[in-house]
Amino acid sequence: MSFRPDVRSHYSSRRKALRGAAGLSIAALSTRLFTVKGAFAEALTPTGQSGEGPLYPDKMPRDTDNDLILVNDAITPGIGEITHLSGRILDRTGTPMRNTFVEIWQCDSQGVYRHTSHEERYGENYDHNFQGYGRFLTDSSGGYYFRTIKPVIYGTNGVLRTPHIHFAVSKNGERIFTTEMNIKDHPENETDIVFKRRTEVEKKSVSMDFVPLPDSTTGELSCDFDIVLGVTANDTDGGTLKGGIGASTWNRG
Repeated sequence: MSFRPDVRSHYSSRRKALRGAAGLSIAALSTRLFTVKGAFAEALTPTGQSGEGPLYPDKMPRDTDNDLILVNDAITPGIGEITHLSGRILDRTGTPMRNTFVEIWQCDSQGVYRHTSHEERYGENYDHNFQGYGRFLTDSSGGYYFRTIKPVIYGTNGVLRTPHIHFAVSKNGERIFTTEMNIKDHPENETDIVFKRRTEVEKKSVSMDFVPLPDSTTGELSCDFDIVLGVTANDTDGGTLKGGIGASTWNRG
């Protein structure tokens, strides 16, 4: 299946406020980062990678846009600490990676993923109003934006996992990067089976602050996560869109 390059602007009328927040979040990115490659004295440190894991959706949810809090035209939002998650996809020289698909997926507030194995295991004890998965096509600045929840601890196969959000990046129909983003200084990080194996540089690259959103009356949070790929923009055809989202890399056999 191919995905339209205008997916980033596909909002229904019920999400006018979200659309405005997305515009503000992406616009604010330009105040944090240079957009001219020559402004960087040296190559940026690539973001630490990790495997996709077994809980990438085995069937896509009814809604796959960048608002994970509301599913289609539902009135009831998902449960959790609402987080405005934004950032840029950059190459190692700091050049924005435009027309790049960013996917995220995470468990709901009950620790359940939108995956058949999890939903069957937990029966009805999961948040039906949380989308659990979203996608976004980066703009000319390499920017992306999601509205989701702050991740929580969950257990799988008897092992507790520190809170994290999965990220996958696709270019021209090929999955080129996957990682997990963590909460900075979370007490469970250093005992987590994935996080503890990272180098100190990698740990820093995937550990992000979740901070209160200014002027929010409902305790919403914001989080900025820039992903630096270990490639240059020229390696990916100068930003030309030739395909959709790359296939899952998890070996399910």
